[in-house]
Amino acid sequence: MRILSSRVALLCVAASVVSGQALAQGAAPAAPKPMVVTGPAIPGLCIINNDAVLLGSAVGKFSGERLRQLKAQSDAELNTEAQGIKTDGAALQAQKATLPADQYEQRGEAINARINALQQKAQLRQAELQKTEEKVTVQIQQTAEPIMQQAFTQHNCSVLFTSSAIMYGAPSMDITRDVLTGLDAKLTQIQFDREHLDQQGGLPAGQ
Repeated sequence: MRILSSRVALLCVAASVVSGQALAQGAAPAAPKPMVVTGPAIPGLCIINNDAVLLGSAVGKFSGERLRQLKAQSDAELNTEAQGIKTDGAALQAQKATLPADQYEQRGEAINARINALQQKAQLRQAELQKTEEKVTVQIQQTAEPIMQQAFTQHNCSVLFTSSAIMYGAPSMDITRDVLTGLDAKLTQIQFDREHLDQQGGLPAGQ
């Protein structure tokens, strides 16, 4: 059996766990809207920057750093396995001319099985990191919700818009700072580890 170099190259992909969510990426809060001359505030209309609350809060920053640590741990685990497979594959290729065909075939199948297993593990780790981030985000949002409601009441809001839904707004209608201050006073850290989906029935549907 011929061990394809392209399959070995796939190890680089398999060993790279990528989480596309905001906290793990460490994305900065959305840039403020350009300063413009505004008219008077509209009574009852309020604005909030949800990204700033999630990413700019103390707990958001702490959680983002923790998620990056978990990703680094997963990457290290996968890269170690990938390097071992790559080394064994290269050794087998070097012995191809001297090994009996059946032995070469058998050992090649074993290496391919390891490649497949590593690719599946990489998909699992990515799903686990995404699930972890989703749970942390929900916890932050649940903690922020009553604080947001309190700010809504204190500012006599009748309706609350997310800043991403509008182009400009009078700064006096923005309750983001009040929510951030309240969230920082209530929660600064969340202790968590990577979710283990292999202990919960494997990958979610669609993975």
